[in-house]
Amino acid sequence: MTAKLTAGRIAGCLALLVLGALTGAAGWLVVDLWFPAGLLLALLALFGLFLGGRIALGTGVGIGGAAAGWFLSYVLLGVPRPEGDFILSSSGIGMYAYLLGGTVLAVMCATMRLPEDRPVSASGPAK
Repeated sequence: MTAKLTAGRIAGCLALLVLGALTGAAGWLVVDLWFPAGLLLALLALFGLFLGGRIALGTGVGIGGAAAGWFLSYVLLGVPRPEGDFILSSSGIGMYAYLLGGTVLAVMCATMRLPEDRPVSASGPAK
């Protein structure tokens, strides 16, 4: 299941890192703006990003890049500024649900098996 590390995969991981950071920042804004529907929208965007990274790179490494960018933006936006206030509001259950939901989605996408992951036997059809 280990895939060869090529320049294309490294570039893909870096692109997913940037996309993860942008998706995390946009998700933070949407969750804070429209709580119940915004949370679902942000989690759907994360699911699409994680699953797309898994399919694009063919391994769970794509999810690692996207999840690292998402978590980095989550942490950087939640740190208080020197003036004592936050860049964005981090109060309420929505932010905790966004953090827990995004983590669950990343683990779920990293551990699931896709049809192309299954070995195909030459003696019979794939199951």
